Amino acid sequence: MRGAFKRRLAPVWRGVGLLSASLILSLTTLAPAAAAPAKKAKAAEARPAAKAKPAAPSKSTAAKPASKQVAAKATSGKAAKTAPQVAAKGKAAKADVQEAKASKRDRGGKSAKRAFAEERRGGKTKVARGSDRVQRTLSARGKANERAERLAARETRLAVRTVAHVPQEARPARLSFGQLAGLRGVEDPLELKSSVALVLDQDTHEVLLSKNDHAVLPIASLTKLMTGLIVSDARLPLDEMISITEDDIDYEKGSRSRLPVGTTLTRGELMHLALMSSENRAAHALGRTFPGGMQRFVGLMNARAMMLGMKDTRYVEPTGLSSENRSSAYDLATLVNTAAQDPLLRQLSTSQGYEVAVGNRVLQYNNTNRLVHNPDWQIGLQKTGYISEAGQCLVMQARVAGRKLIMVFLDSSGKYSRLADAERVRRWVEFERAPTNTAASNPYAG
Repeated sequence: MRGAFKRRLAPVWRGVGLLSASLILSLTTLAPAAAAPAKKAKAAEARPAAKAKPAAPSKSTAAKPASKQVAAKATSGKAAKTAPQVAAKGKAAKADVQEAKASKRDRGGKSAKRAFAEERRGGKTKVARGSDRVQRTLSARGKANERAERLAARETRLAVRTVAHVPQEARPARLSFGQLAGLRGVEDPLELKSSVALVLDQDTHEVLLSKNDHAVLPIASLTKLMTGLIVSDARLPLDEMISITEDDIDYEKGSRSRLPVGTTLTRGELMHLALMSSENRAAHALGRTFPGGMQRFVGLMNARAMMLGMKDTRYVEPTGLSSENRSSAYDLATLVNTAAQDPLLRQLSTSQGYEVAVGNRVLQYNNTNRLVHNPDWQIGLQKTGYISEAGQCLVMQARVAGRKLIMVFLDSSGKYSRLADAERVRRWVEFERAPTNTAASNPYAG
């Protein structure tokens, strides 16, 4: 009976044994495959944080399909694979995942865009891809440093530029002969700005105002009044054409002229520009083309001065650019008295303006004395002058309060001070009617 029972249980035991063997075989195969990802995860955690990459989860994820494939193959009865082969497949899967991420970055993923933007902004500091905040901080510092460098460079350039443009000490202004002689310290009842002044009645020769009237000083372009007188006395044809040449250029003072070399004008036009606008090349051309040349012309200027009794006067050229042309207020009053009797000189010297055709242009010349535009003045003759040695100069013949007056102002201190002095004299004469040299007669005193 026992034997029969054992024979009945034998197939059951054989099935249990086969099932146990199959189970053991499956466990033996799955254990190494399951242990491999755990070992790799531990190794990844042991690496330095700066070199760690957030790709560890993808390793286990990629390893799971491989383990499932191994289990399926073992269950289907295929040959089981060893643990080294499974590990090799895990490495291959990891490489595939990394390659896919790299290709994503190459195609323009977020990390690639961020890296490209950093390169454009100049933030070239390499940091871990997971530390975006650190990367932004370093990039901002890089910008701040660049900005500071630019500001420092700009300040350096400005400093160099400032040093390069430091103006030198201004040269002292050249003193006039009147200043050197101390003439500007002399007082007068009208507090004139001119070192030398003389006002007299042309008809009675009564001296109304005198200040250093015998001081001999450079007279600048007042010289042209004698130049015009010599040309007018010679009765030369005023319509004769005269050309400006190299000889007429001022090499002594370097003064400018609107008449270029080659300009051709009539003698009358040259006289007009010389007396009205004090054109130096015009005056020089008048002397150069005079019969007998420049030397004879200057000789006639000095001879005429001697004939008029101008003992303090000397001329060396016809323009007045040379400080060697000198005279006194008393001598100049004599010259004005004589020149005022010539209608041509009166007309040309008091002309308000004149147009001259030079080449393809028409030049407008104006009078250097703005008082000729003033309706309060009745000017019969005038001439202005200036060089640094002479200061501002002015001579006039004008009718004031019914009297023909001759006014001479030399070595005035400012550009318009000579005209202001003339205005003071006119008002003084109009106010007093009977001028005296007392301070009480000065309407500007007090």
